[in-house]
Amino acid sequence: MDVGYFFKLLLSGLTRGSIYALIALGYTMVYGIIKLINFAHGELYMLGAFTGLIIASLMSYAGINPVLSLVVATIVAIIYSSAYGVTIEKIAYKPLRKSQRLSALISAIGVSMFLQNFVLLFQTSDFLSFPNLIPDFKFLKPVENYLSSAQVLIYICTALFLLGFTLLVKFTKTGKAMRATSQDTKMAQLLGININRVISFTFLIGSAAAAIGGVLISSQMGQINFYIGFIVGIKAFVAAVLGGIGSLAGAVLGSIVLGLVESFGTGYISSNYEDLFAFVVLIVILTFKPDGLLGKSQKQKV
Repeated sequence: MDVGYFFKLLLSGLTRGSIYALIALGYTMVYGIIKLINFAHGELYMLGAFTGLIIASLMSYAGINPVLSLVVATIVAIIYSSAYGVTIEKIAYKPLRKSQRLSALISAIGVSMFLQNFVLLFQTSDFLSFPNLIPDFKFLKPVENYLSSAQVLIYICTALFLLGFTLLVKFTKTGKAMRATSQDTKMAQLLGININRVISFTFLIGSAAAAIGGVLISSQMGQINFYIGFIVGIKAFVAAVLGGIGSLAGAVLGSIVLGLVESFGTGYISSNYEDLFAFVVLIVILTFKPDGLLGKSQKQKV
């Protein structure tokens, strides 16, 4: 067994898992609050990537340092995607809160298709080059064979976001309001919690995480097109379900498991089945744990 190759696949899987985690958190947060599968969430990732591309290209044309371009492009992408996320909730989901879940689900699919075609109106369907904004760090000799500076930056950004979000949920007034709304929306409303504000804030945070993932992974991959949000969004949704939809820890665990399975699967079996591994592992795990790895079954009275 080639130990070096094994470690390379392991680190690659953790990188994939980190990106999936940033997007899966958005799925699981929205589901936890309003019980909606937001299928347009992957498109917020795509919008973040395109916003990053536009800002980075303008700053590159002006001769500005790539590191500063990366910071500014990420901040602008966060603002832009968050604005879209909150607007989508107000226009497409809020009017349907009291309707059947199927109506909101169809609305989410419609928003997803709209955003893809909206971007296609102003961009080509071909892949566009995304500038490499991540500087090359100097690692020790054995380490640099397996680890890139882009991977390290993705690990750090994901860890910082997860830490900040965990502190927010556990120790702030807004986080307590989010937990209360997730447990019982009507009771939270009776206790004086502004659930509209909580739901909007949830979409804002989820969209911001997707935008960070969009800029980072696009800078690492070097190319984007209007369809990148669909596949990544589906896989992040699979990760959220795998970990237990509605569970924040489950979304992270499911993302890491999915990233590792894809990495080892493509490395030891075949890259032709990369997209297949996600669904195979989902079927296998849900067969034995229908609520996901960290999901809890909910008993309903008849």
